[in-house]
Amino acid sequence: MSAAQERRTLLERRTVVLAVGAAGAAAALTACGGSDGSDGAESVEQQPGSGGAGGAVLAKTADIPEGGGVVFAAQKVVVTQPTAGQFKAFSATCTHQGCAVKDVVDNVITCPCHNSTFDAATGSPTAGPATQPLPAREISVEGDSITLA
Repeated sequence: MSAAQERRTLLERRTVVLAVGAAGAAAALTACGGSDGSDGAESVEQQPGSGGAGGAVLAKTADIPEGGGVVFAAQKVVVTQPTAGQFKAFSATCTHQGCAVKDVVDNVITCPCHNSTFDAATGSPTAGPATQPLPAREISVEGDSITLA
């Protein structure tokens, strides 16, 4: 092989290696990047005091059973009534792997994915793989209406 052919082969190899490396770097940056730096989860779930859906009536107090609760999937919130007249609200997203909690029975919030359970009064985990409490959500009870604060 002549010196010119060796040089051409070397340049072709370098071009291929550089092209593959550039494509890999672009793919990694695209997968990791986002215009606002979030993974999307934070922007969907309203945090206490954020006011995103503030004032939206979720339910009437009579709709929330004592010792139970209701999951509002669209708002990603679960509202409970641990004792008569005491209303609590938590994120409806399980802290184990992000599944939506399903129901509230006997003051226990249950996630159907891996059977994590949470205390309906505090949001603290009571069983299952979840170790972090459900984040509290701010609600307002005025008359017989429950609204996100």
